[in-house]
Amino acid sequence: MNFNYYLFLFVFIFIGRSSFAQQEIYGVITDKKEQPIAGANIYLKGTYDGAISDENGRFNFTSEETGTKTLVISFLSFETKEISGEINSFKNLQIQLTEKFDALDAVVINAGNFEAGTTSEASVLKPLDIVTTAGSVGNIITALETLPGTQSVGEDGRLFVRGGDASETQTFVDGLRVAQPYNASVRNIPSRGRFSPYLFKGMSFSTGGYSAEYGNALSSVLVMDTQDEAEEDNTELSFMSLGLGIGKTENWKKSSITLNASYANLGPYQSLIDQNIAFNKPFQSIAGEAVFRNQFENGLLKVYTAYDHSSFNVEQPIYGSTQTVDLKNNNFYLNSSYVHSLGNKWHLFGGISYGNSQNDINLTAEESEELIDDTENSFHLKTKLSKRFTDKIKLNFGAEYFNTDFKQSYQSEAGNFNPNYNSGLFSVFTETDIFFSQNLAAKVGARATQDALLSEVYVSPRLSLAYKIDENQQISTAFGNFRQQAGQDYLKFNEHLFQQKATHYIFNYQYSKASTTLRAEAYFKEYHDLLTYTGDEITFDSSFDNSGSGYAKGIDIFWRDGHFKNLDYWVSYSFIDSERKYQNYPEQVTPNFVANHNLSVVSKYWIQSLRSQAGFTYNFNSGRPYNDPNTDNFMAEKAKSYHSLNFNWAYLLNKQQILYVSVSNVLGTQNVFGYDYSNAPDASGTYTARAIRPTADRFFFVGFFWTISDNKDRNQLDQL
Repeated sequence: MNFNYYLFLFVFIFIGRSSFAQQEIYGVITDKKEQPIAGANIYLKGTYDGAISDENGRFNFTSEETGTKTLVISFLSFETKEISGEINSFKNLQIQLTEKFDALDAVVINAGNFEAGTTSEASVLKPLDIVTTAGSVGNIITALETLPGTQSVGEDGRLFVRGGDASETQTFVDGLRVAQPYNASVRNIPSRGRFSPYLFKGMSFSTGGYSAEYGNALSSVLVMDTQDEAEEDNTELSFMSLGLGIGKTENWKKSSITLNASYANLGPYQSLIDQNIAFNKPFQSIAGEAVFRNQFENGLLKVYTAYDHSSFNVEQPIYGSTQTVDLKNNNFYLNSSYVHSLGNKWHLFGGISYGNSQNDINLTAEESEELIDDTENSFHLKTKLSKRFTDKIKLNFGAEYFNTDFKQSYQSEAGNFNPNYNSGLFSVFTETDIFFSQNLAAKVGARATQDALLSEVYVSPRLSLAYKIDENQQISTAFGNFRQQAGQDYLKFNEHLFQQKATHYIFNYQYSKASTTLRAEAYFKEYHDLLTYTGDEITFDSSFDNSGSGYAKGIDIFWRDGHFKNLDYWVSYSFIDSERKYQNYPEQVTPNFVANHNLSVVSKYWIQSLRSQAGFTYNFNSGRPYNDPNTDNFMAEKAKSYHSLNFNWAYLLNKQQILYVSVSNVLGTQNVFGYDYSNAPDASGTYTARAIRPTADRFFFVGFFWTISDNKDRNQLDQL
């Protein structure tokens, strides 16, 4: 054999072996909707062998590798996928990529929940909205009553939600309960929320189906988070038709303190505006609050404390007669919380709140007199841990303890009584947020509570689901069981009452694009074990049990549009059908605080040429039921519909000085909430009636607000 023969043989063998070793790898790349993905990168791990998919999602390349290998498929905004196997099996592959999870663009679980703040993707209100709504005059509760699902009960002033009375809504500050969130008041005179709106960076108002972290509320929770950081050093002065206010903020390197003090007196207002109720002494209050914040290397400490003293004396019509009510109240609240980052995405929260409320009430009617002194001390201790395992899974669990110590001294001609109770509730909770994809998420939780008065343990499951239809639309649903301990009016006479129960079912649709939001929500709420008593009023000789029941169902609609230049407005409408047998009701009927139809229209317009913001709010609700003892049917009558048009005007004298005017019920509509009847018939056998009306047909407020700071653009517009 010659040299050419060997050369030919070598080349033949080499080419043959090379052809045999080359493996063809090919397939197609699609997304979950089977749409082709162009530009995906496909390669064998640890080699340079690979290709890029074409416009049809197809790819094809060859490799001399042999044995078990890993094929990697990656593309921007999609999860990287790896396939391991024999290299000769990588043929005609049908590969689906999953869209990469983006928390900022993910579905939001929001059934039953309204967010107000700057940090939440689910916000439907801004902090400024809470305090610039005409008619609210800085009262958080009044502003929230323009949202669907709420009932405006003008003679009470507290928050009524979806067929639940005011006691069924709990308030939390920085995750800790506020036992006394409203100013002290008496029958048919509205109370007001205690807190200054501008202290909070955001609020979460749940009309149902809320997180397992919160309990002891049948209908709703209002969660308010204070500011993590104070604004720059400043002094704020307020001169108002109702009183005076002063605030001071001081910042240091890692800490800050804010101090506020105020004095209110309704005397000048009551002397100018005719009152429907005679005040012997106008409402007066003096209040102060302080917020301290300290930033540690891996944690944040916040301490909030407030004190207020209030008093008034009024001639109060009740049951066909008149009694004089003299009330003095002292209230102290302390809230301290600490958040610490433990590393590896673990976070620890710990907090304690304490509230002390003292009432001194003197009731005088004709020749009788009743003296009532009561003191309530309430504690709340709470700790929780949270861990984000991945972008798609977050776990939250913790424990808390509520303690309430109530003592009352009651003196009257009938005798002296000293009802009291001390209750403890220990709860544990756990909740997991699971994002199955960018478009599908779930929140699964449970809460267990031990009631020390009953030696009972109550377990309440919670579940929420949300699905994102497209970038602007989503649907969500929620289910949950909720328990609530009896209130002080009951427990001071009977400590052995079961906890009341409500089950919530909610379905929500939301459309959100740019400055437009549409929410529609249907719900059904079922009540069990509601508290009942015998007699006209709750007294020591009443008989109590948990034989009550009821339901609430309805539709809530919220629309907000900010497309018009300088104009912002929202419209909310609620329809509710609710009945319950509770308190001393002889049968299941619609309670006297429920109006079937509720409508609010809120508008705000910025007038650049006048450096002013003008606002109008219109509130409507259909007549609420009341009971006429002159008829045979219980709670069968209805009051006339409620109408109120409110107006406010904020004028910037300069960037740090504001003149503010607000008028509630501009048209002076003579609204009637219901009727009070005498407790005995007259000589003709008729029970006489008196209309329950607002304390006045109009309310006006004028204020001058001045901010003194180095930042000449800062003012108090967000507080009005």
